[in-house]
Amino acid sequence: MSGIGQAVSRLDGPGKVSGRTLYIGDIPLDDVTYAVMVPATRPHARIRTIDLAAATAAPGVIGIFTHHNTPRFGRIDVPLSQPVMPLQDDRVLYEGQPVALVVADTLERATHAARLVAVAYDETPFDADFAADLSRTEVAPAFFGIPPDNAKGDVSAAWSAAEVQLEGVYRTADRHHSAMEPAATLAIWRDGELRIHDATQGVFDARACVAQALHLDPEQVRVSNTFIGGGFGGKGWGWPYQILAAMAARELGRPVKLVLTRAQTFTSHGYQAATHQTVALSAQRDGTLSSIRHDSIVAGSFAGDHVEGAGWDTHALYASPAFSTTHRLRRLHRGNPAAMRAPFGGVGLVAVEIAMDELAYKLGMDPLALRLKNHTDVDPSDGKPFSAKKLRACYEIGARRFGWSDRRAAPRSMRDGRELVGYGMSSLVLRAYRFAANARVSIDRDGAVRIETATQDVGQGLSTVIPQIAADALGVPVDRVSLVLGDTILPVAPFTGGSSATMSVGSAVQDAAVKLRERLIAAGANGPEGYAGALAALNVESLSADGTWAPADPEASPAIFSFGAVFAEVGVDEDIPIPRVRRIVGVYDAGKIMNPKTARSQMTGGVVWGIGQALLERSETDPRLGRFVSKNLAGYLVPVNADIPEINTTFVESFDPHASPLGARGIGELGALGVAPAIANAVFHATGVRVREVPIRPEHLLVG
Repeated sequence: MSGIGQAVSRLDGPGKVSGRTLYIGDIPLDDVTYAVMVPATRPHARIRTIDLAAATAAPGVIGIFTHHNTPRFGRIDVPLSQPVMPLQDDRVLYEGQPVALVVADTLERATHAARLVAVAYDETPFDADFAADLSRTEVAPAFFGIPPDNAKGDVSAAWSAAEVQLEGVYRTADRHHSAMEPAATLAIWRDGELRIHDATQGVFDARACVAQALHLDPEQVRVSNTFIGGGFGGKGWGWPYQILAAMAARELGRPVKLVLTRAQTFTSHGYQAATHQTVALSAQRDGTLSSIRHDSIVAGSFAGDHVEGAGWDTHALYASPAFSTTHRLRRLHRGNPAAMRAPFGGVGLVAVEIAMDELAYKLGMDPLALRLKNHTDVDPSDGKPFSAKKLRACYEIGARRFGWSDRRAAPRSMRDGRELVGYGMSSLVLRAYRFAANARVSIDRDGAVRIETATQDVGQGLSTVIPQIAADALGVPVDRVSLVLGDTILPVAPFTGGSSATMSVGSAVQDAAVKLRERLIAAGANGPEGYAGALAALNVESLSADGTWAPADPEASPAIFSFGAVFAEVGVDEDIPIPRVRRIVGVYDAGKIMNPKTARSQMTGGVVWGIGQALLERSETDPRLGRFVSKNLAGYLVPVNADIPEINTTFVESFDPHASPLGARGIGELGALGVAPAIANAVFHATGVRVREVPIRPEHLLVG
């Protein structure tokens, strides 16, 4: 049997490695046309003129859209979508904003014609440098329903009365998603209906955005995808390129394919915004925390309201009688940021966990001992118990596997030849995002099981885990189960993001499969071998059951979070101070693990993301031009094989019935959490130089 808990190899793997899997840009279609966006070259301006003469006369051009002839779009009220609609007026709010759309009969001709569009601007003052003036902020809007500020107890009084105080400023950089598959949309308008193939993490969200923008009934719009070549948050919600492709298809009456260039992926579907975070910790001499203050200034946009919630989960980390978290938004003339693996805690933990390491040194305590001293079994913000928490076991197992007891406390006290060696660690926490979902499960007389649900596979292994859940409930082999997903004609399912898909959609699939099994048993089946006979008794060729699941009222639920601990070893050459990660050990508490093989793969990938955040990834902005400097993978550094060391990850399993009927919590972003601060803390231990920002660069370590 290949059900829940079994290490099943990815069912979608053979198609992907053989090249048979089709992504949106690969879909063949007769009579298709190609759209290319013309990006603004200024970060803030008014368009004075657009000269289309040369572009219109270019071979193969079918149509060109600007703010002069683009239909007026409707207002979009889908949460988290960019509110500024493209090609509606002469305003330019960020470099890369589409100012024209060229459609031609081939991609090459559309690209050539787009370069011939001549735009003249009346430039206006711009502000695109996040660090230039951090006093120009505003209270961040509520995001995901979470208020910007949160507090309990008297932080000021606790700070004043504390025996030990520590305060520091910590920074994280702008980062970009850089998925292998650039975002792509193929739109087809026929008989008053719009058919869209889109590389989106949420087909229903994309449908709602396009329908509202084009003044259509949602039932007139069908959005689908089968596989996504990486999303990481950048393909999560509605973006201008999707609306433009759909508009052009309707206006021209021809299928339109729009695939972003690599440069446009840096300006057209968000990025992880830079942060400037102040963390203040107060404690007694024995390490007992008395207050935590975490104030975040995050980069934002004049084109949207995305907030990087760096301090959202700080309250859940440690037992402190007083805490305060605030978020302030620094709006810039740059595109709207977006969620990026791992958002929120992925940047907030950098600040809090480096600060905890600093406090440990100030107290003369082992960094792990300090964290154990302040472990809590309840959420300090409201006193609710955690639904299930095995963080102590994560600490214990991780420390043993890593050999933490071999660590010499003093910085610069460990060597390996020319390399200074350092050990560092970090706690991590991830709240459980869960959403209502629906699914249908069917079986035919041959024993073939079919799952239908409108969730999306973004490469995280969902196409394997979801069939395992149905196979487990029905008692059939997983190779007898097929999955149809990613289409708005299927049962409604949420977007794939926030590490929520397995909990949400998997629970609905389990509900449908259990209902189907019960119907089969009621028809006379006494096990899987009797399913065909039950169908014959019912005189049907196949039988289906619909399942649904929705999370309970959070007010009536315990605090639901996943936890873990990461341990890192780095080496730093004494003369050429380039930090290199030598090994990583991660231990995670995420409830029941559906498939240990795909789960370990997820955690390994997350650790690689964390290494990139710690040492490599930084989207530089030219403050004179108001633009990202290197909009390509030559100037934006991501980890390669040579950067990745031994990675050892494992889980401390438990069954969490409060999180989901499956007992599982999300893991998609869990592996990326805590890695960067663990590496930063190891760099300090190796060199004695405290770096309070990521990525850590050699110049940070060139001292004395």
